[in-house]
Amino acid sequence: MAKNESPVGSVDRALRIIQLLSESGRGVTLEDLAVRSGIPRSSLHRLLGALRHRGFAAQPEPNGPYFLGTELLAAAFRFYDRIDLRSLVHPVLLRLREELNETTHMAVLEGGEIVYVDKVEAIHPITMTSVIGGRNPAHSTGVGKALLAWTYPTDEAIKLWASAHELRAVTRHSITSPSRLAEEMAEIRERGYALDLEENEDGVRCAAVPVFLGRSTPSAGVSVTAPKDRFPKARLTEVAARLRTILADELDRPAPLVP
Repeated sequence: MAKNESPVGSVDRALRIIQLLSESGRGVTLEDLAVRSGIPRSSLHRLLGALRHRGFAAQPEPNGPYFLGTELLAAAFRFYDRIDLRSLVHPVLLRLREELNETTHMAVLEGGEIVYVDKVEAIHPITMTSVIGGRNPAHSTGVGKALLAWTYPTDEAIKLWASAHELRAVTRHSITSPSRLAEEMAEIRERGYALDLEENEDGVRCAAVPVFLGRSTPSAGVSVTAPKDRFPKARLTEVAARLRTILADELDRPAPLVP
């Protein structure tokens, strides 16, 4: 490490190298890494040596391209095999509740329903009827729609899902048409969050986003819920945008947007 290079700077450069290696399945040459990272070749060579030593980078052939190392992949799989979603996400639910003073949930998708695996109640006289372990139809809840939109990312996929699950009218606002549900999913993917406008419970609204944890499909969804009088449409949109930002800051990349 150069005398004027901070340890934090060195770590940041190493992480940047890992990101670049992850973008190519055919490997990246030292020259390309230097150009794309902006790291001087001498520093780059030392960092790659350290990553190779720990198994986080590999160079199968002398002077050949570099790849992600098997230890990095093994570490990721070990994490996913042992991950406790509730422990990981619960601090984020607490932060959301403290900042917004509204009830927050985490849920997972199971067939045609969502299952609440965590909940942090707001400090208000009126409490939400949801309970940990409780279920609701995925198509009528904000968190369910957030999960469906990226788990079934095409019109054909969501219509096929709908054909296997009853789109019953939970309230008069619920979506009951597969075509309308497909349109809603496209809108959700375009804006990056889902809304529940009294579709699952009269007088209750929510905003929700998916949690990916590095995967292409969501591992869970997080929502913020409140009575309609505290969540007029403008406020609900603000909360949804804030929810995306907090999730990206604390836990995950934000949901990819459709161009």
